[in-house]
Amino acid sequence: MTHTAKTIMIQGTTSNAGKSFLTAALCRIFRQDGYRAAPFKSQNMALNSYITKSGLEMGRAQVMQAEAAGIEPAVEMNPILLKPTSHTGSQVIVNGEVLGNMSAADYYAYKPQLIPQVEKAFQKLSGEYDIIVIEGAGSPAEINLKDNDIVNMGMAKLAKAPVLLAGDIDRGGVFASLYGTVKLLEEEEQRRIKGLIVNKFRGDVEILRPGLRMIEEKTGIPVVGVVPMTPLDLDDEDSLSERLSRREAQGAVDMAVIHLPHISNFTDFNVFEGMEGISLRYVKQAKDLGQPDLIFLPGTKNTMGDLRWLRESGLEAAILRQAGQHTPIVGICGGYQMLGEQLEDPKGVEQGGSMRGMGLLNARTVFLPDKTRTQVSGRVIWDRDGADSAEGKEVRGYEIHMGRTTSLGGCRETIRLEDGRVDGLCNERGTVFGTYLHGIFDFGDLAALAAVRLMRKKGLDPGSWHFDPEAHKQQEYDKLADLVRSSLDMDKIYEILEAGITC
Repeated sequence: MTHTAKTIMIQGTTSNAGKSFLTAALCRIFRQDGYRAAPFKSQNMALNSYITKSGLEMGRAQVMQAEAAGIEPAVEMNPILLKPTSHTGSQVIVNGEVLGNMSAADYYAYKPQLIPQVEKAFQKLSGEYDIIVIEGAGSPAEINLKDNDIVNMGMAKLAKAPVLLAGDIDRGGVFASLYGTVKLLEEEEQRRIKGLIVNKFRGDVEILRPGLRMIEEKTGIPVVGVVPMTPLDLDDEDSLSERLSRREAQGAVDMAVIHLPHISNFTDFNVFEGMEGISLRYVKQAKDLGQPDLIFLPGTKNTMGDLRWLRESGLEAAILRQAGQHTPIVGICGGYQMLGEQLEDPKGVEQGGSMRGMGLLNARTVFLPDKTRTQVSGRVIWDRDGADSAEGKEVRGYEIHMGRTTSLGGCRETIRLEDGRVDGLCNERGTVFGTYLHGIFDFGDLAALAAVRLMRKKGLDPGSWHFDPEAHKQQEYDKLADLVRSSLDMDKIYEILEAGITC
């Protein structure tokens, strides 16, 4: 007899209602309780992506949830990934492979053809795990998108999953949004909702009790919990992340990430936010750059377009001034490509033609139609710093790019990969460094080493200061699970899970 997992689904009244964190929390709780749990989101729209061990691309949110569940991320957890290329179009990735670029209208018309792919991925997970925690997208009450829905109630029906509906009280109007969402659904869909969650609450929950009773009376659906607003250092969805609104330095060491219009994989820098005494802020305007201790140029879905924006905004000139003062600058992926002398796009992968780079590394990037997707490991082979040298240290990461960068002379090769390739270039002073490796700071002590160097440069004594990114991450997952376990009626959640949905 084929094993079939039990299912439960988190939907929200709106984007950023906390669906991703609630899904991760339940994955962690079920794991703590002895179950094999896995996350699933049929369709994710995000520029934060990840490469699995098999070289397939998936959304970072489901990677975070898989980590919370203590399992290896697999592309079946996110069979469809949409990476926006403009306000009206996206690169469509199916089962980890690029299908192509589509306008919103074209994708909407094509979407029904993807239902078998979604069902196949879900069934594979269902045969391997005890519980599947499914995350919806946006709101199920987006009535203009209900036809051929594959991510909210359409997915709930396909998976025969009971639904918990979460509302964000921090935005205001949570009771109206919960009630309105329920009542805009068809009666059969309303019956699928087995519990309501009020998320991101600040204050005394007793003051909320009259509203909770009234929403239960008006919807006929029990409130299964009120989750407090609690800061946690975990990866979140890209476009709505509160991280990107941080503008001011508050720690002794000031790190600035350039907030490019098409910024991707900003999760590369999240590790620094967990470090005491380190400030990580995002800069959109030249006047806000100031004099940081380190500048990060992140990945981007549109390197040439975002480099043009850097020039027009005045940020390139501001960064070059800082480079002239020997402020360390680190570019990852698209940011690495920008640092060179020249960018060439003979095949029209991005915008076609050629473009002058920032000139901080004597290197050239040629864009290629084939996307490089691979997990890699290697070792640092050159590092100018003597006191806190990274030479010989192991590095791990993953590549997602459509281009090749080569030195034109005068650059130091910095990382030797296990497959024999060299990744990463550095200038002779060791102040400008570029790499294609996403997640390079998430493994080992490279992030801590970078922080210690900056502390010493500022005359601060790091003493025995140390930071373990993996231990910190696991601690945050446990905090999340403790928060949600204490806030939800877990007996009721298990009752809903066991009862399931028969239709």
